[in-house]
Amino acid sequence: MSESVTGETPNHGAVHAESDGVSLGRPALLTGCPWHDVNEMLQSVGLRPTRQRMALGWLLFGKGDRHLTAEMLYEEATHAKVPVSLATVYNTLNQLTEAGLLRQVSVDGTKTYFDTNVTSHHHYYLEGSHELVDIDDPQLVLQKMPEVPDGYEISRIDMVVRLRKKR
Repeated sequence: MSESVTGETPNHGAVHAESDGVSLGRPALLTGCPWHDVNEMLQSVGLRPTRQRMALGWLLFGKGDRHLTAEMLYEEATHAKVPVSLATVYNTLNQLTEAGLLRQVSVDGTKTYFDTNVTSHHHYYLEGSHELVDIDDPQLVLQKMPEVPDGYEISRIDMVVRLRKKR
């Protein structure tokens, strides 16, 4: 589906919320990022607002700051009746990350989360529930940084503090 969507309603026959029977095509019922904001967001970074990008963007950004894996977003899309493959979800998440709309956070090199909050911040990883949570401490700083090799500069520092329940 490579058709461009420029309207302000997400329902072009493909997107419905099934759990409560509410059609996403009614802007008054949106609780997060309005549909036209997703359209503008995509266009502002040079991405064409296709149906699938619009639907995935609405699911991603319509609920505030959050951390999702590709599989989690695919599950949400499937539940919302968005006709999209897991490969398309991965591609879209990577495109949104490259465009600066998402931040990629890796945990153990085995699990990758996509964070809708692209500001500089760190995370707790809750081992028992496999959940990523923002650390709300703007005063958190690293006291000593290693020497950066010649020809390189630090682009970003990601700190993930792993937590588990006390035994």
